[in-house]
Amino acid sequence: MIVEICANSYESALVAQNTGADRIELCTDLSVGGLTPSRREIEKVMQKLSIPTHVLIRPRPGDFCYSEAELETMLKDIAFCKELGCAGVVSGVLSTNNMIAPSESKRLIEASQGMEFTFHRAFDQAISAPNMVNLLMSFGVTRLLSSGRELKAIDGINFLKNLNEFIGDKVQIMPGGGINSENALAFKEAGFKMIHLSATKKTATNGMFDSKVEGHSDPAEIEQVIQLLS
Repeated sequence: MIVEICANSYESALVAQNTGADRIELCTDLSVGGLTPSRREIEKVMQKLSIPTHVLIRPRPGDFCYSEAELETMLKDIAFCKELGCAGVVSGVLSTNNMIAPSESKRLIEASQGMEFTFHRAFDQAISAPNMVNLLMSFGVTRLLSSGRELKAIDGINFLKNLNEFIGDKVQIMPGGGINSENALAFKEAGFKMIHLSATKKTATNGMFDSKVEGHSDPAEIEQVIQLLS
């Protein structure tokens, strides 16, 4: 079973690789659901890591309805990832009425040709998202990252199972959202071939001018999940 780790830094990505993860989704700012990392961070990960790296393409926090200027930024980020040889990108676009935006999504997917494209959890916020699956498949989406339209994937596992049976082998379904060593095995038993988790351990940092809570990939948690699924 493939274990994909959502890593918010080079350090977290390296921990995930060294602990046995199969793939990385690289991002930053997990506190807002993840944003596109800096180009410097992407370059560093691509230079130092050997496992496949997928990069989150999300220019700002908030909703998934983007302006033309934001879409242009996303397209440039995709082109940069392709130039570096990234294995894939992770993105998604919704319309103002919370439907999957066909034309905008198609532009991003076509721009990523040669890489894998994961349509992320914007899928879970979309109205009538299951009815749009065939459209996304026609565009060439590699996989859907979904929590089953629930806050935690374990609570949406029945939806995910039904979606997996409906799609078959046409598109990969990757459960993600609140997955950890306490529930990871349930997804293997349900027949899924991959899962997505951050395995984050939060630590407080106190500086002279500010203090905040940061999260980093926890090697013990990743190792426990991998052992459970092996």
